[in-house]
Amino acid sequence: MATISDVARMAGVSTSTVSHVINGTRPVRDETRIRVEEAVRATGYRRDSLARALRRSRTDSIGLILTDMAEPAFAAMARGVEREAMGAGLTVLLANSGEDPELEARALEVLAERRVDGLLIAPVARSHREAITAVIDRGTPVVLIDRLNGVKADQVGVENTAPMRELVLHLVERHGHRRIALAAGDTGVSTISERRRGYLDALDEAGIEADDTLIVTGSGRADDTRRLMTGVLQHHRPSAVVAASTETAVGVLAAAKGLGLRTPEDFAFATFDGFPHTDLFRPGITAVAQPAHEIGATAMQLLLSRIDGTLTSRPRTVRLEPEITYRESCGCPA
Repeated sequence: MATISDVARMAGVSTSTVSHVINGTRPVRDETRIRVEEAVRATGYRRDSLARALRRSRTDSIGLILTDMAEPAFAAMARGVEREAMGAGLTVLLANSGEDPELEARALEVLAERRVDGLLIAPVARSHREAITAVIDRGTPVVLIDRLNGVKADQVGVENTAPMRELVLHLVERHGHRRIALAAGDTGVSTISERRRGYLDALDEAGIEADDTLIVTGSGRADDTRRLMTGVLQHHRPSAVVAASTETAVGVLAAAKGLGLRTPEDFAFATFDGFPHTDLFRPGITAVAQPAHEIGATAMQLLLSRIDGTLTSRPRTVRLEPEITYRESCGCPA
C-alpha cells in the first residue's frame, strides 16, 4: 500500500507539502499541487482517515437519529443535514428510532461509542431525556431537530401553533365550518402537542366549544388513525377535518375512502405537512408545508459551529416559518 512518503518522493516534495495539498491546510503553488495530485493518482495513495482522525481527536462523522425515515418531512431534513455535512467533509451515521424510547437510547449509546463529533436528534415521544443529557455532559455537541423540548441543547424546528390556528380559523371564517375534527395523533410528541394547541386556540377565538369526540389521538399511525376516524366520520359527522401530520392525513383519507366520502363535497380537509407534490392531487390538498430541508441544513450548520468552537454561547432555539397553501380540499377554488 502506498504511503504519503511514496507520494512525496515521486512528486519531489516534502511529506508536509503532500499533506497540505491533500488536506487543504495551506496554499501550495499550482505547479506543485498538480505534481502532488498526479503522484497520488499514480501511486494509488489513500488517506488513512482513521489515523488522521485519531491525531486530531476527531472522527469526521456525526450521528443523526430520526423517528421515521419514511416520513417525507424527515427524509427532507436528512437530505438537508447530509448536504451541509458533505460540504464540511463529514460522514453522516443514520439511526432510525421507530418512535421507541429504548431504541433511541440504544442509538445514542452506539453513536457515542463511535465517538461521533456531534449528534442531531429528533426525540421520540416520552424520550429518555437523561440519555440525551448524558451525551451532552460528556462534551458531545447535540442539536435537537424538529421536536423541541426542555433539554438544554440547541434546537431547530418549525412554528407549529400559529400556523395550525390560522388553518382552522380559515375553515371557520372563510368557509363557515363549526364542527371541525382534529386527527392529532400522539400528543406526547412536542410538535403534535403544539399543533393541537393551535387548533384549540382557533376554536376559542371563534367562540366554538371544543368537543373531545372530534379530537382523535392515539399512536398517530395511519392504520390507527383510519380506525378511529372511521368512527368519528360515521357517528359525529364533522363538516371539516384537520390532520396534524402526514401519517394522520393518510388515516383520515383512508377512512373517508372506506366510507365512500369525498372531499370537499362531504367534508373539508386540510393537513399539516402533507405529501410531496401536494399540488398534483385532485382535489388539491390544503396543507401547511414546513421547510424541512432548510430545518435539516440549519441544524447541521448550528452543529458545525459547536463542533469547531465558533459558537460558544448558551443553547439557541431556531424556529422557521412554514407556508400555508389553500387548495380545493378545504373548499377554496383551484
